[in-house]
Parts: sequence; C-alpha cells; structure tokens
Amino acid sequence: MASRPVVPEPAPSPGPRPLSDDLLPDSIFAPERSDGGIITDQERLEDGDPLNGEPGDRGLDLSSKQALVRPSREQYDRLLRQLRSRMEEGCGETIYEVGLGSDGAARGLGPADMAAAVDTVTSLCEQAGADLVLLRTRSEAAGQVRDFLIRRRVGALDFLEVRVAVVGNVDAGKSTLLGVLTHGELDNGRGAARQKLFRHKHEMESGRTSSVGNDILGFDPQGQVVNKPDSHGGGLDWTLICEQSSKVITFIDLAGHEKYLKTTVFGMTGHLPDFCMLMVGSNAGIVGTTREHLGLALALNVPVFVVVTKIDMCPAHILQETLQLLQRLLKSPGCRKIPVLVQSRDDVIITASNFSSERLCPIFQVSNVSGQNVDLLKVFLNLLSSRTSYQDDQPAEFQIDDTYSVPGVGTVVSGTTLRGLIRLNDTMLLGPDPLGSFLSIAVKSIHRKRMAVKEVRGGQTASFALKKIKRSSIRKGMVMVSPCLHPQACWEFEAEILVLHHPTTISPRYQAMVHCGSICQTATILTMSRACLRTGDKAAVRLRFIKTPEYLLRHQRLVFREGRTKAVGTITKVTATSAASPSNIIITKVRAPSEPSPRRGHRSKAVHYEDQQTDQTLSHSHHPGVG
Repeated sequence: MASRPVVPEPAPSPGPRPLSDDLLPDSIFAPERSDGGIITDQERLEDGDPLNGEPGDRGLDLSSKQALVRPSREQYDRLLRQLRSRMEEGCGETIYEVGLGSDGAARGLGPADMAAAVDTVTSLCEQAGADLVLLRTRSEAAGQVRDFLIRRRVGALDFLEVRVAVVGNVDAGKSTLLGVLTHGELDNGRGAARQKLFRHKHEMESGRTSSVGNDILGFDPQGQVVNKPDSHGGGLDWTLICEQSSKVITFIDLAGHEKYLKTTVFGMTGHLPDFCMLMVGSNAGIVGTTREHLGLALALNVPVFVVVTKIDMCPAHILQETLQLLQRLLKSPGCRKIPVLVQSRDDVIITASNFSSERLCPIFQVSNVSGQNVDLLKVFLNLLSSRTSYQDDQPAEFQIDDTYSVPGVGTVVSGTTLRGLIRLNDTMLLGPDPLGSFLSIAVKSIHRKRMAVKEVRGGQTASFALKKIKRSSIRKGMVMVSPCLHPQACWEFEAEILVLHHPTTISPRYQAMVHCGSICQTATILTMSRACLRTGDKAAVRLRFIKTPEYLLRHQRLVFREGRTKAVGTITKVTATSAASPSNIIITKVRAPSEPSPRRGHRSKAVHYEDQQTDQTLSHSHHPGVG
C-alpha cells in the first residue's frame, strides 16, 4: 500500500520549534502588527491570543473557534503539539472539530474563515504525518462546523488495530452479523452468512459457536471497507486486506451457550479486547447469558456497545419492549450506563467521539437480512480508537493464548504483545515451565494477520515461529519476555476480590478457576481477611495454584469462577519463586504403572497428572518427602 512517509519527530527543545518557510505557506499565518499598539480583547480573540492562557505563554486560547484561522508561527507550533498529543491519546487517531469552540462564542465559521481553518488543519496533518478525512458538515448559528477524522499514516506492513469481543446469548445472531460485516453479503434468513466463519463440523451442523473465532474487517484511509471475498470459494485474503488497510478491526467471536462459558471468559481475559459488542435478539430479548456477559465486560472495565438484531422479523411492539428493557438494564445501579439509540450518521459521530468515557452505551438496531443500519455500524467501527496506549520503550512482554505445529515451519505461538517491541531474531525467555523456569528461545519469523512482518509493538496481536522447541512443552498462559526483566514464576499471590455471586458462603480451602490474561488454572484460597464471603462481599485473599506456577504481575485483573460462582478482582502482591518445590503438591497415593486401573463407577484416590513433564520432574526429584 503506497503511503506518504511520516515526518520524523524533532528533538525536544526548551523553546518553540521553528518551522521552515518552505514547508508552510505564509498565507496561513496572521500578518505581523507593525503599529506597536495595544491589542484589544477582540483582536486577541480573532488572532487566537489567550484570554485565560498560561502566564508567559503568548500562544492562543485553544478553546476558541478562531484558533485555526491564520495563526502566527508560534501559535501554529502550539497547535501542532496539541494535535500530536491528541493523536497519541487516541493511539494514532482523533476526531477534530473545526468551527466549534468552548469559549461561549456562537458556533460556526463563515466561508472565508472555514477555508482558512481547513488549510491550517491540512498543514498540521502534513506536519504530523496523518491523513485528514471529512466526516460531516453541519450548519450552525454563525456558519458551518466540520468534523474531520485525523489518522496517522502507516507503512506498507503496518496498520492500526482495534479488538472487539462479540458476546451475547445463543441464537442472538453474533456469527451471522460478523459474516455480513466481513464478507459483505446479506444473510438469507437461515444462517448462510455464518457458515463462512465456523471452524468445526459440529458448529456448522448445530449453528452454534463453541470456540474462539477471529475475523477481520479492514478500512482504508478514507474509511471504506476493503474486504473483498474470493469469487470462487468466498474466503478472505487476510494478507491483501492488511496491505490495503490503514485500520483493521479484529472481531473475537465468542460462544453464547452457557456450557461454553469457560471459553467465553478466556476470550474476554486472554485476548484483551478494546471494546465489547453485546448482541441482543429483538424477538427473544434479554435472556440466557446476556446479563452474565454484560456483567463480565463491566467487571473487566471493557466499554460496551449493544447491537439489537433481527429487527426485520420482530413485531414493532416486541422490539419496543426489548429496547425499553435494555435501557432499564443499562441504567440500573450495577451498570450506570447512558444508553443512546443510534439512528443516523450524526448520532454515530457523536457517540464515537464520546465513547471513550465508558459511561456512554450506543444501541444499534440492525437486520442481517435486509441490511438495515449495517452501514451505520461500519462507520462506528471505523471511528473506534484503541483505548489503551502502550510504551514501546519498555522491555517486551508477550502472552501466549494458542499454540500450533505447522508442517515445514515448526512450533508457532500466537497471542498479544503486552508492551515493548519484539523484532525478528530477538532472543526471548519462554516460560514458566512446571518447575517455574524460563527457557531462552529465538524468534524465527513473525506474522500479523497472516502477513509477514519484521517487528510487533505493544497492543498488537501476532504469531511467532520459534526455533528448537516442541509444541508439547508450550501451553496457554505462558509468556515470552525480554531477558532484562529477569522473570520469576509464582505459586502464590494475593488479590482483592469482589464476590458477584455465590449460592452459599466461601471459606478457606475453597477451589475455583482463575482467569488472568491467558492464564486458566484452578487455585485454592489459603487465607482470607474475613471469616467467610457471601455475594457482594469484598476481601483480601491469598491464593495458590494447584498444578503449575504462573507468571503474574501486580494490578492485573482476574476472574474467579466455579460453576455459578463468580468473583472479580485485582492482584495486589505476587510471591515470586525461582523453582517449584515438591512440597507444593500433596500426593495421597500414586498408582504404579503396573497397577491395574480402578473399575468404572468406583472412586479412586489416584492422582492423574495431565502434564507428562510434571510426572517426569517429580519422578527424578531428590527432595525429601517425595519417593
């Protein structure tokens, strides 16, 4: 994809950076005053000088709508710094309003002032290495107001990425909507669109997702969808999509059935979604796991927007009842959201501009058969910006959420880069193994969305081919970290948890599944700050993994679940250990290889080790207390 080279960042200096005359036309600057007279308040407003700015700063008041109309060179430099700051906060993009100030002046600019302001914004984007796209023009009391999308230019092998988790009750239309969005073909009313997304035969037969699926939707710099399915097989060429896109939306298709809840929780915690798209069938309403999925997104602090499907087949009074029930749920004390029904392009731009606050909850009403309002949803997805900024100058960390064995390539791991920068042929530490150790490995190749790249940054998903390691020695939940971090595994950790639901009481020695990032392992409560815990209680607890040590960090979010028991919390302390001690594992009886298996229907005291490497480690151990 041809792209304009990004202008390199200048070195920091104590004063404003001088701009060269050959880059900026003199027509965008205000003329210098030669009369030496006192500047009136009206002249200050017109030229953008501050009425309430910082002392000693002769820049303009950036809250004025006149800020962009022929600024001086010093004022222009301050505007450029502000734009770069806003793009950094939005992870490479921002929505910029021209003609709208917060200083109380009438909204809008006249034709001449608007043309001058647009020229200034265009010049600012050239300096910042960004593309400028007009979103809408509206008339106000004093003239026009225009909204622009400013997005950082990316190289041929780079693109902005936003991850969206798709949740909702079974039969809400999750996979069908993703098929319509990614393949550009409407559904026939019997689920034809979802067949292109399923990974397993039983999913095609039942029509229900049972695994974590990944699909992509690419947008070019102008906001147009670039997905073009193959005319013969109907498949998508991910490499071609990524080459043509400046932004890629990654959909994490999760299961809606209650028996696949473990898979859904893993998708929400392990794939680190930026946003959550909650699907609600208009004919069925809020049923099944809808409330549970919404509560999970709220517990993980993931912003939620709602898509109400099947509006083409739903009677008007049933649709209205579903919307009223949905708004009541979102306004409830547990959610405290502000629901907004999106019915026009203006609504899309307003909600996308204010969606980062996490209080706003847009509600879309779509039909996968007629295509009604699907275009509004695509515009909204194009305007979504990643909510988390990642520091590239920190040591690299990568969490593994899946492993593969590719013929001719070897062992491949996929996951998300948490922070830092990982380049081709870098040496990383992989672990922890059952003993809590980390192994030095080299990165043989890197792929993003099936496209070969030379490096990945924090916040990006990727796949790595590793040298000289077997797939059987890697599991979900392991990490790849920079050697300078000197990582240590832990058996025990402390956390502050909130019990969302439990039928009775929780006491020490209670066991449940811990989901933390891509980690999914049973842990035991050793101690609690309270004698017992019930629904709604908060407490500080100390937990211990029962199988293998894990790599944890302070302030990580976790989900604690077992059956219908749900708790969420944050890790407050990690007890690091250099190796696993055999005393961590309590063995009541170990069946010898020659001992016959117990008869079916009889309970056995034997301990079956699922991890063969753990078995071998214990059998070769020389620590006291283990035979």
